[in-house]
Amino acid sequence: MLWFVLPAGLQAQDVATDNGTTTDTAIPDKPNPPRLVNDFVGILSSSERSQLEQKLRAYNDSTSTQIVVVIVRTTEPYPIGDFAFQVGRKWGVGQQGKNNGLVLTWATQTRKIFIATGYGLEGAIPDAIAKRIISNTIAPAFKQQQYYQGLDEGTNEIIRRASGEYKADPSEDNGEEEGAGTFFIVLIIFLIIIFIIARRNRGGGGGNRNRGGGWIPPVFFPTSTYSGWGSSGGGWSGGGSSGGGFGGFGGGSFGGGGAGGDY
Repeated sequence: MLWFVLPAGLQAQDVATDNGTTTDTAIPDKPNPPRLVNDFVGILSSSERSQLEQKLRAYNDSTSTQIVVVIVRTTEPYPIGDFAFQVGRKWGVGQQGKNNGLVLTWATQTRKIFIATGYGLEGAIPDAIAKRIISNTIAPAFKQQQYYQGLDEGTNEIIRRASGEYKADPSEDNGEEEGAGTFFIVLIIFLIIIFIIARRNRGGGGGNRNRGGGWIPPVFFPTSTYSGWGSSGGGWSGGGSSGGGFGGFGGGSFGGGGAGGDY
């Protein structure tokens, strides 16, 4: 085993491990259990962290887009932008295959803020918009020491900008779509049968033509997979967003989109 003694005040960047690999100690490890609001400074109260976490979790549950807030004293030895990108990659912020993650980093000691967007959000939140959110929404509140308000309003603006970019994958939607398809197939078959019977009755010439209108076969509609009529209980349930915790990360593809500012 190798031991390293660092001079006082020197921050470690790459430290060797037992198996010969290196780990970057300047980038915090992914939280376990996973969280969207990560205050490593303790500048927010517990209730403020909880409220912000609940809002961002609800947004993740309903859209699959992940907004992560990271608060540190300093991002040295990295510039804050590089730090934010590396957090997004190391933690895997965003959904796998969508890379719809965003990391909002705030360094309290250097008074710097940066919004880093994953590949999947660069269209919804381009660099100019990220810069505007920091300059017009977050920084003015921070200057008044209204830190929670700045983060709350800033994430609200991010949510408004990103709204509609991605939708979550409801676990039951596929079954309902298959049920709807079965229903329409049965309906088309039923209409064809009625049309054939009606034509036969008109051309039969029998004396009973006007006495019963012919036999109409019974029709059975699928009810186990389709609840389209008069049912308020068969709609989308939100994928269970009201229960359970945040499921974690799975993306992490950040290409350099984003912007920063200070206050």
